[in-house]
Amino acid sequence: MNILNSSTLDGLHPSVRRPPFDPTQLAPGIVHLGVGAFHRAHMAYYTQRAMGKTPEDTIAGDTTWGIRGVSFRSTAVRDRLRPQDFLYALAACDNEHEDIEIIGAVRDIVYAGDNPLVCPALIADRETRIVSMTITEKGYCHDPATGQLDENHPGVLLDLESPDKPVTAIGALAEGLRLRRDLKSGRLTLLSCDNLPANGSALARILRRYVELVDPSLLAWIDDAVSFPSCVLDRIVPATTEDDRTHIANTLGVRDESPVIAEAFSQWVLEDDFRAGRPAWEIAGVKMVSRADEFETMKLRLLNGPHSACAYLGYLAGFATIAQVVATKEFPRFLLRMMDEEIIPGLVVSAGMDVESYKLSVLDRFANPALAHETRQIAMDGSQKLPQRLLESVRSALEKSLPLDCLALSVAAWMRFVTGTNENGESIEVSDPLAPKLLDVGQAGAGDATQLVEGYLGLDEIFGSDLRQSDRFKVAATAALATLYEKGTLRTVTHYAQR
Repeated sequence: MNILNSSTLDGLHPSVRRPPFDPTQLAPGIVHLGVGAFHRAHMAYYTQRAMGKTPEDTIAGDTTWGIRGVSFRSTAVRDRLRPQDFLYALAACDNEHEDIEIIGAVRDIVYAGDNPLVCPALIADRETRIVSMTITEKGYCHDPATGQLDENHPGVLLDLESPDKPVTAIGALAEGLRLRRDLKSGRLTLLSCDNLPANGSALARILRRYVELVDPSLLAWIDDAVSFPSCVLDRIVPATTEDDRTHIANTLGVRDESPVIAEAFSQWVLEDDFRAGRPAWEIAGVKMVSRADEFETMKLRLLNGPHSACAYLGYLAGFATIAQVVATKEFPRFLLRMMDEEIIPGLVVSAGMDVESYKLSVLDRFANPALAHETRQIAMDGSQKLPQRLLESVRSALEKSLPLDCLALSVAAWMRFVTGTNENGESIEVSDPLAPKLLDVGQAGAGDATQLVEGYLGLDEIFGSDLRQSDRFKVAATAALATLYEKGTLRTVTHYAQR
């Protein structure tokens, strides 16, 4: 079977959307760090829609916003997409329909591991006007509890020794900005697209601290020339399977080695603060706002928090996917109780924000059987995700004297998971930057809920110093973890859903 590329594009089935422009004629205006599935299902999708003239649009697009990608982890995405001229299929799926679109907004991908100077050079290039990133929470080399740069992070220490040969994304950004200043390449926007609270402000804080350590003279130029808008991104994008590749190949009639599968729902709320222009994302459905914080809080707490709860509890209960978890009777009741009684009353909601509709849409999206979103995948890197997804809701519940039993059970399920042993005594592979510490606590606790809660709450880089001092949360988490050990996950979820 032929592969998807520029020469086979015109022969695809008429039902498949093509790029509304000639991908080979795009001028690069965006450099994106971390060209994973989420970026290709979200920002690249919106950028394509903004650049070209689609059948539904009457506005001709500005095709100077092609995306040059940088991978930090491996060459896998580059190696799969390069023979395809960086074209790939995006399949948006709901319960009854699948819409396939060929995305051509990505024009090149380089691997930073081949040459530590390549990413800074792209950032300094005069054609580059936006540098965006989906490097995951751990890519920011920060302390999740405080949001500050982790100055003892191994990668940061290497970059401080050799700032002109960076190995981290933060180091590459700083070196790229230094080169850009020296070359007088003009203003720039740095756009974080990761699930961090106030992601733009977080990026600015972390980067500025790193710059203070390596070249304080750069700070004044950054203040003048660089903006850091925050944004909220929402789309469920599971890992692509070999079955997905086979299905896409059968539909297209050509082989795509790197298709992306996503839900039909997609949302992007973006602060309109760009120093050197931007694509006309609003014509593609992006909501441009002056502040994104309230949208962000609702999304982190009402979507990401319950998603993580489903991942840890669902995995422990033996479910492979989120759709399987919410197909039970117990879990939707548990999630609704947690959202209605413990999360929503702690939110600050402005006029025009329909929290009730958003809550119900979350459950519908979790139930989408077309998405095989694995509980194991979502459970990865929990130490980096827990603070913003669940612990801020815990803090709000404590502050406002709200119930918190379901939140405590969700955190206890994470604790149970990172001990490294499931309910059958089998090993769990804990994929997390703090895995050695987490497993040490689990081994020392030896299944004793009181010791385990004391040990995990003592990890200030996750829980801060406040939650270990909260007797109310400590008691609730200990009771929840003890019940998980005593009754098992399904019986525990049923019990908590009915309390």
